[in-house]
Amino acid sequence: MYNQPFHSEDLSQYRFLVTGGAGFIGSHIVEYLLKYKAGKVVVLDNLSTGFRQNIEPFELNENFEFVEGDISCFDTCAKVCSNTDFVIHQAALGSVPRSIKYPVATNNANVTGFINMLAAAKNYKVKKFVYASSSSVYGDSPELPKKEYIIGEPLSPYAVSKRVDELYASVFAKLYTMEVIGLRYFNIFGPRQSPSGPYAAAIPLFIFSVLNNKSPVIYGDGNQSRDFTFVENAVEANIKALFVNNNEISGKVFNVAVGNQTTVNDLFNIIRTIANSNLKAIYQKERPGDIKHSLADISMAEKLLKYKPGIDIQKGLDITFKWFKKMYCSDLKQTT
Repeated sequence: MYNQPFHSEDLSQYRFLVTGGAGFIGSHIVEYLLKYKAGKVVVLDNLSTGFRQNIEPFELNENFEFVEGDISCFDTCAKVCSNTDFVIHQAALGSVPRSIKYPVATNNANVTGFINMLAAAKNYKVKKFVYASSSSVYGDSPELPKKEYIIGEPLSPYAVSKRVDELYASVFAKLYTMEVIGLRYFNIFGPRQSPSGPYAAAIPLFIFSVLNNKSPVIYGDGNQSRDFTFVENAVEANIKALFVNNNEISGKVFNVAVGNQTTVNDLFNIIRTIANSNLKAIYQKERPGDIKHSLADISMAEKLLKYKPGIDIQKGLDITFKWFKKMYCSDLKQTT
């Protein structure tokens, strides 16, 4: 992965902080930065949803540092922002269903933690703050494709938390002349995405089920659609947002997707085909808080960030399936 850089700058002169860097998307950003010789990459993670194994390959790199800590503690945020050039904020408590069950914990991580990081970055005059938002902020808006300036009412505490983040980011950008850019992720998938736990995403669950020869669960009729986005595209968006030279876009938020729509049924069929499997899914009632359809208009990111997602869903699923097969097949042989 990352055979071509998404930047032209010399990364060796900069110090980067990646919050949530032991998580799925965060660890890929860390991998990219270290591959292209970043001067220093500090990861802050409390390991509640991230995994130490995601960052183990980096621990022998002299330019890497891991800090185990929580963004809900302002002193911790302040400590890691000291002498930092760029903050890439990925730390969050994800999952719509989890937020419905644990709304207070979701708020503590996603709202309190977010403003802690923003304030710390402001105090230490960080050059730029790029953060992860979510397509969930579009809520009940029927508009397709989703355009950044047309949103509906949120359908979950998670969606509320991400919308609040966007509002805080816009205010901080204006009040304190900070450079802040938000990225609305659309169903990011790829290697290192956990298939375990009650809040795992569809793609790792489907792949793990197929490898284990067990039928996965599809909630609803499977005709709900998403703009599934390979993780390398998300990394590209973060790097280009970091180095875009346009002060007028500070405080704005951009869709990060590929601009293609795939139903959950079609998604499972693609994975079955890759795996040469004839498994059938089990259908259960749809989950509260889920949106029916999601498709991104990425024209604003293309124009202003020069974002050009290079990996479509088929190629992304091929890469992801091979990674899961390599990582989990030895364990599966012991359990089947």
